[in-house]
Amino acid sequence: MDKKLILATAQGIVLCEKTGGDWRFIRREMQGSYITSLTAQGGVILAGTRQGIFRSTDQGNSWSNTSAGLEHPHIRWLASHPQTAGVHLAGSEPGGIFLSQDGGETWHGRPEVTQLRNQNRWSLPYSPEAGCVRGFAFHGNRVYAAVEVGGVLISEDGGKNWQLVEGSPGSTQSNYASRVDADVHSIAVHPTSPDLVYAPTGGGFYRSVDGGKNWALLYRCYCRAVWVNPTDPDHLILGPADYVDRNGRIEETLDGGQSWRPASPGLSVPWPRHMVERFFQAGDELLAVLSNGELLVTPLAALAWRRIISEAQGVTAVAALLP
Repeated sequence: MDKKLILATAQGIVLCEKTGGDWRFIRREMQGSYITSLTAQGGVILAGTRQGIFRSTDQGNSWSNTSAGLEHPHIRWLASHPQTAGVHLAGSEPGGIFLSQDGGETWHGRPEVTQLRNQNRWSLPYSPEAGCVRGFAFHGNRVYAAVEVGGVLISEDGGKNWQLVEGSPGSTQSNYASRVDADVHSIAVHPTSPDLVYAPTGGGFYRSVDGGKNWALLYRCYCRAVWVNPTDPDHLILGPADYVDRNGRIEETLDGGQSWRPASPGLSVPWPRHMVERFFQAGDELLAVLSNGELLVTPLAALAWRRIISEAQGVTAVAALLP
């Protein structure tokens, strides 16, 4: 079970640990920095910011800027390869992917992603930049990436080379039936199959059972986050809303999306002006980062949500901090 967590917030990094059955604040680092994302692996912590990537090898006590090779310093998401030590990916705004194979010390841009961005005219509704990469999902050497607004990318070699999945439009001008909406906010792949992929988007929640060639719309909504039960691909917890931050709520399906039911005990939903931004599993608990910066937690065995770590304002991401 994860006993220590590290939180990215709008005012730096917060470290917390679980003692006595609950999570408690330990300390704050990088105060005053807007942290967009975090990943931790093998004693290395990487923090994404709007000014590049920072790295710590001492449990977050000290940090150094390790942005060498980054074409774009605004980092939207960081992820570590779960099976390959020292391999990390960074997604940027404007849309780009950068690969590190030395534990985050140096980064190398993937030129084919830049080419796809330019060819398909990626964009953002709230920024003049050409899209952004805001999520990764790993299954062995296969990696998926979520592009807002641009679709789903796939790599078959651990993030070295990328292309659009066959069922991804690549731009907002070409959405068709059996294709995923281009406004992809995050991405998940099930542990049992590299072909079983889930995509929360601005146009609904989608699933593919053939590695992104074809997509089925499981829920017509606006959504950014999904949790997929690692032992049951039909059990999903979703953070839908009616529109951007409007009437956000938490729902679940036990039958692969054929039916949905509320999954929000302990909460007063819908939230009029916020929604779930990310889910993160920590051992036998599920955490939810909300778009208003609050952090919620529930046991997975019997859902009962509550807010934790009130000292952390403006939470944007969560990572497990392993010894």
